[in-house]
Amino acid sequence: MKQRTSTTAHQQSAGRAILSRYAIGFGIFLSGFVTFQPAPYEFYMAALMSVSFLLYLKLSRSTGMFLAIGCAFVAGGILSLAMVDDLTGDIILYVITTAFLLLSAVFIAAVIESDPLIVATIFRAYLCSAVVTALLGIAGYFQLLPFSDLLTRYGRATSTFQDPNVFGPFLVLPACYLLYRIFNSGASGIIQRAVVLVVLTIAIFLSFSRAAWGLYLLCSIVLVFITLLIHNSAVFRLRILLLSMIGLLAAATAIAILMQFPAVSKIFVDRAQLVQSYDAGQFGRFSNHRLGFALALESPLGIGPFSFSKKFGEDPHNIWLKSLVAYGWVGFVAFLALVACTLTTGFRSLLRERPWQPYLICAYVVFVGHIAMSTIIDTDHWRHLFILFGIIWGCIGLEIKYQRPLFNADQDTKDKKPPHSATHGLQLQSA
Repeated sequence: MKQRTSTTAHQQSAGRAILSRYAIGFGIFLSGFVTFQPAPYEFYMAALMSVSFLLYLKLSRSTGMFLAIGCAFVAGGILSLAMVDDLTGDIILYVITTAFLLLSAVFIAAVIESDPLIVATIFRAYLCSAVVTALLGIAGYFQLLPFSDLLTRYGRATSTFQDPNVFGPFLVLPACYLLYRIFNSGASGIIQRAVVLVVLTIAIFLSFSRAAWGLYLLCSIVLVFITLLIHNSAVFRLRILLLSMIGLLAAATAIAILMQFPAVSKIFVDRAQLVQSYDAGQFGRFSNHRLGFALALESPLGIGPFSFSKKFGEDPHNIWLKSLVAYGWVGFVAFLALVACTLTTGFRSLLRERPWQPYLICAYVVFVGHIAMSTIIDTDHWRHLFILFGIIWGCIGLEIKYQRPLFNADQDTKDKKPPHSATHGLQLQSA
């Protein structure tokens, strides 16, 4: 009787885990469709988080610390509201959105920690979303659809996003994920994934986002370096270098073909300039940065959301300045602490051979690129950035659990290096 009860409980637990994977996967898929605000992603994830936390999900010490730092960041935003003369619904909604995105990141971290297989589901769902949005972006740019005008902006591909500068960076994580998998695939797998990678690369190019171009290039180089670092085989390293050169040649060929279109070459020449007209000058972006930092030093509580753009004519385009003026000194310190903890704690787990290591490597590399990119663009409300936060913190939580004696009680070895049979299907799978 006890055995039957135990079997039933195990089946229920397994069924709940499968349902949870599909549920979180669908939410991640929706993150690529944000043409309208609030987007379906917000409604769906809010409902999913509520149900999950009420029924079974709990916070560990690591996710609890993540939540605590995030709450301090949100608290800074709430305090800054006191400095706004005309408090509107949009301003209040801005702070609520920040709180929601942070809570969604904590939720993603918690579900990964509760079920390691979910991290693979998240990457597959993200990849599916990226492929669909990339194809829509390419088709929209070349006016192949009746609603193509909704998929472009300023002559640039935006797909299902409101801004091409968000659309391009959104595609970088799945592109790096595919690149990593190509390095570890057989001949047939390489061809299939290379075709998808070319599609994502073309979409990133057609976003004409200098930030996305730089992010993609930086992350690809770092990913190749880390892959070479973690493999000791000289033959495998040579394989990676050869595949990298072939990939670079393929990307260059694709771009050269696209440049044959006059509209593409015209925008490329304009966007390829390192400094645009709105960057330099007395009232340019960089000048506003200097004035904004001076203003922030005089305003410990900040000046509130949207106040910077009203005063200087445009947004800060710098996440550090944005944190100071929109979230005050409290929010700035909290965000700085959150980024620092994510980078340092995540790095400790980065080179350890674990079933989730490939996912952590891809997420960490792209996260570092986003933080570097944040000095020239506002990223505080980018959904995929908070997904990266969640993935990294979820893997941090898995590493902490892995180090516990009880977590390894069923292992035959004591060196904490898992055999291939211990991955339980979490290693890179076919998408």
